[in-house]
Amino acid sequence: MPSLVERMVRTKGFKVLSLLLGALFFGWLDTRLDLPPWPPRPLGFLSGLVLVVLGLLLAGWSVWAQLKLGRGGPLPVAPTQRLVTMGPYALCRNPMVLGEFLYLTGLGLLLASPSFLALTWLAFFPVVVAYLKLVEEKELEARFGEAYLAYKRRVPLLIPRPRRGRRHNG
Repeated sequence: MPSLVERMVRTKGFKVLSLLLGALFFGWLDTRLDLPPWPPRPLGFLSGLVLVVLGLLLAGWSVWAQLKLGRGGPLPVAPTQRLVTMGPYALCRNPMVLGEFLYLTGLGLLLASPSFLALTWLAFFPVVVAYLKLVEEKELEARFGEAYLAYKRRVPLLIPRPRRGRRHNG
């Protein structure tokens, strides 16, 4: 039976409360550090909204691909049974993480919070990338062997490469 803390963390109310408390904290931190809101409105709001939506869609698509194509999920307690290389995983090896970064960057822009953006890109981003390279990739190499190594050579870690179009002679 899940503990009280585990049940609380799973509730939507807890997630909304965490988001609100985080917004208040970063607003307070920006004020204490005398940081002006950045970027200016409406540019920050509109670009933030676009990034939040794109991030949520990409992360959701990634989870769906793991569940449907990989016969598992993103959590270590129920990992995928098959290597997923299609859908969002054809764009980059960690589309769920890319979606999270887009979401967090968008949230920082929506909040116009320089401290939130700095924390996301200077602390969270490097820690997550280090985890992916040092832990997750080693585990995937052990589970999927040469299939993962070939996929790793073909597909970038986080930032999708522009697709090469066919040249048309005209």
